[in-house]
Amino acid sequence: MGLATTLTPVPEAWIMAFLHKRGPLYYLHDRIGGRLVRTSLKTDSLQLAKEKLRQYESAKLHDTDSPLPTRTPIADVLTAYVQHIRATKTAKSAQTDVYYLREMFGPCCEAVKINSRTPSDKARKRPRKDEGDKRKRDSIIEADCFEGIRTSQIVTFIGEQVRRRGLRPKTANRYREILVRLFNWAMKQKLVRMPGGVNPAAAVERYREHAPEIRFLTLAQIDEQLTALAELTQLRAMAAVLIYAGLRREELLWLTEADVDLDHGRSGGLIRVQAKTVGGRSWEPKTKVNRAVPISRDLYVRLKDYKPMSSPEGWYFPSPKGRWWDPDNFAADLRKANRAAGLDWGCLDFRHTFGSQLAQNGISLYKIATLMGNSPEICRRHYAALVPEAMVEEVQFRRLQKDADEPQPTQSEAA
Repeated sequence: MGLATTLTPVPEAWIMAFLHKRGPLYYLHDRIGGRLVRTSLKTDSLQLAKEKLRQYESAKLHDTDSPLPTRTPIADVLTAYVQHIRATKTAKSAQTDVYYLREMFGPCCEAVKINSRTPSDKARKRPRKDEGDKRKRDSIIEADCFEGIRTSQIVTFIGEQVRRRGLRPKTANRYREILVRLFNWAMKQKLVRMPGGVNPAAAVERYREHAPEIRFLTLAQIDEQLTALAELTQLRAMAAVLIYAGLRREELLWLTEADVDLDHGRSGGLIRVQAKTVGGRSWEPKTKVNRAVPISRDLYVRLKDYKPMSSPEGWYFPSPKGRWWDPDNFAADLRKANRAAGLDWGCLDFRHTFGSQLAQNGISLYKIATLMGNSPEICRRHYAALVPEAMVEEVQFRRLQKDADEPQPTQSEAA
């Protein structure tokens, strides 16, 4: 009677991978999921190929991530990333990132395509050009897979945008920043394994940004601006809030009647900039932090007689139709009114006026940042140059020396 033999299946982790040379390059062969998989090691050196094989077998034995790069379609990574930013960012911020991604990679997937099927009135009036959309002919970042994108391609793309479109350094750096976040997210989520585990966008050198040019209104210009809107009661009140409270344009337009308290006890009035859901739509401040801005005497004078138009959703500054006022439409209406008065100031100038006037009055940059919902670093870049104007006495050496030379009172005199 013969002996029965039992064959035990060998785990795949115990199956040895091997090298194979095809042409000048070496390839790694391994059986994964019962299927033979071949991966190019992209080297013609036998020693380098053996080292990569050793790293691969060690990772496989210890059940860790493979050191070899993956090959993931660009469209798959972009689709997953757009879903991520739409879930974690404000709608406007996410849409801005999608715009940049579409510029860099083209409409390679549905996630970065233009979703609006209804053209605006402006688009309907604009005659269609025979040569089509210029941006469709622009160069984009292309590779056979996401892991195949190189630093040199990113540098070439951004450089071409700067030369052809005259981009400012800040905008050029924005392309780089978005790509850095994209690669970091894809690598952290283990969607991709980049060659050498290196983020190719991080190696792109930043463009040197110039000092920001801040335009703000003087006290006389503030009076001129508000006088020009005297006949337009609501626009005048809105401009006053932007100037005297330093709100962003969207923060202004998302104010409800409950957010503006003109009589808040001893502390005076308050404007609350806070997250809310109105009419089924949700909104939150840009920095995702709620804040309250005190209503100054100047602002109170301009709001005490203002009565919001009837609005079913309770907007403090509703559109002429009694609904939420689209930011672009509001900016266009304000621009039209100012042009009629020979003025060219806008919402950003009004917001900078708030920060600049406070800085000139010697208010600390930290307090200004808190009131404006900005970081202290941004306020330092924008308004630090204005602070010394309110610190003339602090740099007078002779005054300090004079104070030191004056005889100090004795204890009996002080008593």
